[in-house]
Amino acid sequence: MDLTTGVPFWLVKGGLPAAYPKLDQDLRCDLAVIGGGVTGALLAHRFAAEGIHTVLLEGREMGYGSTGASTALLQYELDTHLTTLEDRIGASSAQRCYRLCLEAIAGIERLAGEVGENAEHGRKSSLYLASGRRDTKALERECKARRAMGIEVDLLSSVDLRHRFSFDRPAALLSSVAGEIDPLRFTHDLLAAGGREGLEVYDRTGVSRYQSDRKGVLLETADGWRVRAGKAIFATGCNVPPFLPRRSMRLVSSFAFATAPLQTFEGWGEDRCLIWETARPYFYARTTPDGRALVAGADQPFKGTEKVDRIQEKQTVRLARQFGAMFPGIAFDVDWSWAGTYAETADGLPYIGVAPEFPNGYVAIGNGANGIVFAYVAANLLLDL
Repeated sequence: MDLTTGVPFWLVKGGLPAAYPKLDQDLRCDLAVIGGGVTGALLAHRFAAEGIHTVLLEGREMGYGSTGASTALLQYELDTHLTTLEDRIGASSAQRCYRLCLEAIAGIERLAGEVGENAEHGRKSSLYLASGRRDTKALERECKARRAMGIEVDLLSSVDLRHRFSFDRPAALLSSVAGEIDPLRFTHDLLAAGGREGLEVYDRTGVSRYQSDRKGVLLETADGWRVRAGKAIFATGCNVPPFLPRRSMRLVSSFAFATAPLQTFEGWGEDRCLIWETARPYFYARTTPDGRALVAGADQPFKGTEKVDRIQEKQTVRLARQFGAMFPGIAFDVDWSWAGTYAETADGLPYIGVAPEFPNGYVAIGNGANGIVFAYVAANLLLDL
């Protein structure tokens, strides 16, 4: 399944940062990680750094699936409000989810500095806008819930927003803990660092068959090579492994564009914060170190690549109009536009843990907009299993 259409900015900017061999023999390892996006790279690096003989397998080039299409906003804030999550899974579990994601923001910043200097990680604030007046009360409750668990967050009024930005909304939450990154470069930095710890990486090596028992896992590639591993982690994103119930996820296409370098960021605020909103699907935006804006949203249920291709231009125009209305002082041209397909769950949480009915198998599928943050959380949680 094609996960991207159009021309994703990171693939143009970064090209193919590194080349990896295609598997051409049978092999054995302690751990096999299936999936060569940023999730697989974070997992493989983490386990290799612990001295575990790890092999990473990817059917495409590394980072060329959903990772290459990501806008890579790093936020502890989930698509599901803390207050909503508390009602669904209980206050303790909901707060743990938010706390793990909060810790991941600092962890990713630290890790990006350790594995290389190519990922262009930047610390940012995050502005969460009330899309309409009826959302104001929800943001007030959300602010109170976050503060109750020790998270620093400011509730901005319409007057505050008009004073600091070029747009007006009824209210907003401003969080100081957020970030942005180049997801493709980060993926390859992780793989390079993992390689120095003994990680073996093979791309263009799709896994076509899975078997497992109490002794371990047997993977067979499309070319017939066999990988015997003590354990396996499936970090396959939208390509959901057969032992997970597909009805528990839905595929969504999100549309995005990158502007040409801008002459001004008038009306964006002091630190060019990450921007998103309460509407679902939501509009979101960030900037890049070379002075571009990345704008995304206009999500649609995935109904095949052909439909995504047909509506991509229309969705890009829609996003450009929204961006122009928010920032009338910014003249811009769209350099590249694309769409990426992602998996979503009803509660906005990832699948991390033991694979059902697949002995010695584990799953790390970071759904929704927090995929990179969820991946960092997964790498730490699965190491303890």
